[in-house]
Amino acid sequence: MELNSVKETEVLVVGAGPCGLALACDLARRGVRALVVEQAPSLFPGSRGKGLQPRTREVFDDLGVGGAVREHGGPALVGMIWKDGERQGEHEIFRRAAPTEAEPYGEPWAMPQWRTQEILIGRLRELGGDVLFSSALTDLSQDADGVTARLTTGEVRASYLVAADGGRSTVRRLLSIPMEGETVDPSPSLVADVRIAEAALDRDHWHVFPVEAGLLTLCPLPGTPDFQLVAQFKEGTPDTTPEGVRALVAARTHLEADDVTEVRWSSDFRPRAALAGRFRDGRVFLAGDAAHVHSPAGGQGLNTSVQDAYNLGWKLGQVLRHGAPAALLETYEQERRPVAAEMLGLSTRIHRGEQERGSAAQQLGLGYREGPLASGRAGVLEAGDRAPDGPAGEDRRLFDVFRGPHFTLLAVATDAALPAHDDEPLVTFRTEAPGAYGKGLFLVRPDGYIGWAGEDTTGLTEYAAALGLDLNVA
Repeated sequence: MELNSVKETEVLVVGAGPCGLALACDLARRGVRALVVEQAPSLFPGSRGKGLQPRTREVFDDLGVGGAVREHGGPALVGMIWKDGERQGEHEIFRRAAPTEAEPYGEPWAMPQWRTQEILIGRLRELGGDVLFSSALTDLSQDADGVTARLTTGEVRASYLVAADGGRSTVRRLLSIPMEGETVDPSPSLVADVRIAEAALDRDHWHVFPVEAGLLTLCPLPGTPDFQLVAQFKEGTPDTTPEGVRALVAARTHLEADDVTEVRWSSDFRPRAALAGRFRDGRVFLAGDAAHVHSPAGGQGLNTSVQDAYNLGWKLGQVLRHGAPAALLETYEQERRPVAAEMLGLSTRIHRGEQERGSAAQQLGLGYREGPLASGRAGVLEAGDRAPDGPAGEDRRLFDVFRGPHFTLLAVATDAALPAHDDEPLVTFRTEAPGAYGKGLFLVRPDGYIGWAGEDTTGLTEYAAALGLDLNVA
């Protein structure tokens, strides 16, 4: 975009973090024109949000980056406790579960945030999109037809704007949307990406140093030669300079300062939990850290943010491309704000040692049963549940059938009538294997949740019309 030009787009995404990039990828594959702007000159350089939960891996698989995530990441490592330079034994930090037919990803996955963003921007470019860097939003206004955003690089007119610009969101401030929450821990913490001499520390464990001055951990980052360092402080302001980071490692571990051969990135923060008073203001939506800020202890922030994007993307696509009523967009806040509140509570309890990182942290059990788009039940599932994976014949999985920007009308162990032919954005599929579903009809949303379920098609036509689908079934 040329300086001081006026550009028109359908969706303006402010912020090129994991949330903004995931949303842009989803919109691009739906044929929605989206512009991503980022005030920084390049992608975020640090590892900060390094944990990908099983549900987020399912999302990334659907967005077309599952292979890259497998290639560049790895399973979260087992902890190794140290004391006085001696190994005290292993400690399991996360719940691990074997993959099943219904849940193909059973354990948390580790990958530095910068790599996640690198993968997503690569996918966005494959889909024909890109990011405009060094472009900060300074003001915005909206009317009945759209949003006008003023940037340091010019002016943009968009049908909708999505704020994915982080915990200090400029968009949220301009809209005067309150951010309510609490300080999870009054003590500061430091996070840094460091390189350590190969002979000084192995990369087989997540190393934990519980010392009087405060817990320090060194976690190898898969696919890189780096470690993520996290250190808690009881008081004061952490020294984030390379010299300060080296001195910190020498003071709290058996390593020497010179064993830290490079400090690639560092930052300090105070863990807090906060939730925006609302996720929507007219044609503007808040997503990711702009809408909710988590303690990093639970590994929920990036994951919840990506799933905000996954929820909003298909709804914007239905309204902008398939004639769905604009009221569909109201369901974004109705569905996502309760989930964000639940995950904030989980992160806070984990940080304070009140709850372990169990199955709830995997986000596979989250759903929208009480949401405005959930209608009916069939087999062993209710509308609003996550749609499980399962065999689909000929070396295919149900997730292969679901993959893409479409809805899927799934008939399981039933001969109930279906639409006579597939017509985007709908795919129909029959299977005689009940698997994790039981018997019935299930309309699977593009974000992998069951929207409608029933033993026959009664009520399906009316339900689908509210989503911009013309199913024409009896």
